[in-house]
Amino acid sequence: MSRVRPGTRHYTLVCSSCGTRHEDDGLLLDCSHRHEPAFLRTEYDPDVVPGGESAGLFRHASLLPVVRTFPDIAAPVVYPAERLGRRLGLDRLWVAFNGHWPERGARLPTCTFKDLEAYTVLGRLPVDPPVLVIPSAGNTAAAFAWAATENRVPCLLVVPAPALERMRFPAPLDPCVRLVVLDGTATYSDAIACADLLARLPGHHAEGGSRNVGRRDGLGTVMLAAAEALGRLPQTYVQAVGSGTGAIGVHETAGRIRVAGERLPRLLMCQNAPFAPLYEAWRATGQAPAHREHEPLARELTNRRPPFTVRGGVRDVLSESGGDVLRTDNESALAALALFEEVEGIDIEPGAGVALASLADAVRAGQVGRDELVLLNITGGGRARQAHDLPLIPAEPWLRVPWPGLDQGPRIVAEQVERELTGAANVVTEGR
Repeated sequence: MSRVRPGTRHYTLVCSSCGTRHEDDGLLLDCSHRHEPAFLRTEYDPDVVPGGESAGLFRHASLLPVVRTFPDIAAPVVYPAERLGRRLGLDRLWVAFNGHWPERGARLPTCTFKDLEAYTVLGRLPVDPPVLVIPSAGNTAAAFAWAATENRVPCLLVVPAPALERMRFPAPLDPCVRLVVLDGTATYSDAIACADLLARLPGHHAEGGSRNVGRRDGLGTVMLAAAEALGRLPQTYVQAVGSGTGAIGVHETAGRIRVAGERLPRLLMCQNAPFAPLYEAWRATGQAPAHREHEPLARELTNRRPPFTVRGGVRDVLSESGGDVLRTDNESALAALALFEEVEGIDIEPGAGVALASLADAVRAGQVGRDELVLLNITGGGRARQAHDLPLIPAEPWLRVPWPGLDQGPRIVAEQVERELTGAANVVTEGR
């Protein structure tokens, strides 16, 4: 990793609440002043020219909060989806495809747009970073596990057991990547609660999720790719969301690159009933039923604590864009998965099916017009195709912990992880 001295980064971090400007150290997540919860946002040096000669994710390194880049990391592929549009009743539908689809030039290593955020977050880190602690429902863990393995960046990943289905790689994970699996009834929200405690361990640091500008700006490259392909911003942007981090990042990126007088894309965020916290929050209808968190087809969208009221968070970007939160059920999402594969010829992830089903519902309801310029973010796809194309190895957990229940679960898991880490450190010391 390259060494970067203070003051040499091509961007500044600005608080969405008080406007305080911060010099980034590669790990900063929050404003130094005490006030309402608020995101930091990146403000890039206007003298740095956007775009570059190279292809891939880091073609737009001047609009990413990074001090190093990684070669051969693909970017989103944006194309006009005319046949799919006709099936939905849309004349100007474009798709941003994130995944594995060689014929389209899509080669994201873990088949979702989480690869975009993982490599950007790693590119932001200082030299000799602490161990990043990252909770995940599966896709984020897979992206960080492989990116960290390739670049030997230490991280501690916490996932519920079903996440292992999505963690298959071309080679074994590097020992610097430690995977903690919560067996039993644990959910994504439980993994988040455990990670909050684990990030307090010596030498560990919370990756930060939606608070990390690397995540939001990395996911925002979907809009950079779309603007290049379309020659303008789309009128409407459709994406399935759990925390909403990707949609927030797309909104922030659109604000940076729009020309004078150009309207921001309307954000349509999509969730999977019956557990749709952002849908409930946006409509002020109460909390999503926690006991139904296991039911959605798209488990990656089940986040109990999305950044809804944070300054610069979901509520703000929905209001600024004139957007809305939609929801659809499992049956409709399954039908959408089948439709996309029938028309486009590639498999897509459940979350992407939720977005497609929600868009179809919105068209039928007149919420999206036939002539609107629509960008549909297919946030993951080609997993089955990748498994056919490449030999893949299941990830080996570093530690499996039977989930002891919500009340004491996070504390018990954190204590067990700490004991394992202490034991590993003692073995290393004795071997010297």
